[in-house]
Amino acid sequence: MFTKKTIRDTELDDKRVLVRVDYNVPSAEDGTISDDYRIRQSLPTLEYLLERGCSLVLLSHRGRPKDLGSYDPKTSTKPVAERLSELLGREVQYVPSCIGDEVWAICEHQAPGQIVMLENVRYHDEEEQNSDEFAKAIIGSTNSEVFVQDGFGVVHRAHTSTDAIARQGLPSVAGLLLEKEVDTITKVMENPDKPLMVIVGGAKISDKIEILEKFVEIADFVAVVGALANTFLLAEGHKVGASLAEPNDIPIARNILDKAHEKATTSNFTFAIPRDVVVSKSIDRTSETRIVDLSHNTWADITTYPKMPDQSLFTVADDEMILDIGPISASYIAGAATLAKTAIWNGTCGVTEAKGIAGAHDPFAHGTKVLVESLTGEAGEQNHPFVVVGGGDTVSFVESQDGLREQLGHVSTGGGASLDLMAGKVLPGVAVLWDR
Repeated sequence: MFTKKTIRDTELDDKRVLVRVDYNVPSAEDGTISDDYRIRQSLPTLEYLLERGCSLVLLSHRGRPKDLGSYDPKTSTKPVAERLSELLGREVQYVPSCIGDEVWAICEHQAPGQIVMLENVRYHDEEEQNSDEFAKAIIGSTNSEVFVQDGFGVVHRAHTSTDAIARQGLPSVAGLLLEKEVDTITKVMENPDKPLMVIVGGAKISDKIEILEKFVEIADFVAVVGALANTFLLAEGHKVGASLAEPNDIPIARNILDKAHEKATTSNFTFAIPRDVVVSKSIDRTSETRIVDLSHNTWADITTYPKMPDQSLFTVADDEMILDIGPISASYIAGAATLAKTAIWNGTCGVTEAKGIAGAHDPFAHGTKVLVESLTGEAGEQNHPFVVVGGGDTVSFVESQDGLREQLGHVSTGGGASLDLMAGKVLPGVAVLWDR
């Protein structure tokens, strides 16, 4: 159970409320918002506060601005204010700063129900310095009476707008999105309906050592996919050609494999790495693909019978890249999903951004699509698990598929924050909030 005070536990009527949201959302070339998922997820908190007669001051970062002195629609919060205004059906006033006299003049005359969107807090170097002085300047400029933290995607960082600002004396409480995220993820880690399966991808093992070890400890089935799997394949003696991998992390991979093997000898546990992979010499969508049968050579045997398969059929060439899991691996993982009650999905199985041509399927998304069909029951299975989705590329893929998000249990707005929470780390932006 969430142990911090929330907006439901706080006197808010007619107060000016400073809300830290996570509106770090992408833009199209014309500056319009191309993915508003995080904005939409913040609406319940904002609507609750507006019903209480609050005036709202919204604070967020967006990207990593390079030139702090010039306006850039891809890092400015102005397009965000415009999209939020459409979603709420009321004006959201954009202010081209987050401190100073202009901010003070606008916030001082806010009436109940009015909303101000401050400019990107990262336009100030002090944001990432966790500066008390900068925090005081924000509070003083906005005349805020209550601080609400609702940006789950940033609470794993101790920055000014997540940590220092909550230590300046204002009542500091959680929004509804933050409470929902922490409660949902904590439950699947501490008390999931079993069996629990995990699909985890990414690039670097070093970024996910703790969470991988945690998954081996608590899960019944762990599948490693994406570029993350390549280092495990190296650890098992397979060649990965020109694939993205971390050779220096092979000892880490071997250590995790040893722990997984040890658990598998004493309990009903599976740690799966790809048995077959889809390779290509380029991520370009016109490049030819082929399947490399890494383990039992079943695919190679069937496709070449009655001849003996050539070694190239089960070896990744030096100039080839692994860009997806193969059909045998995808089916194996999908089969496990039909037996699971809970699933944690962090990482697509391949390079899902590459689009197909001439009506063809996306060339490196087959594994991910097979997995999705099993997780959602689309393949006809009666059982499909409660799915928690985390990680930027996974969420982006889910959002790109019409209707998929509604078929999944919980699509998190936080990448690093969700992983840190799963690993049992303290989230600074949550720890600093007032206790119940």
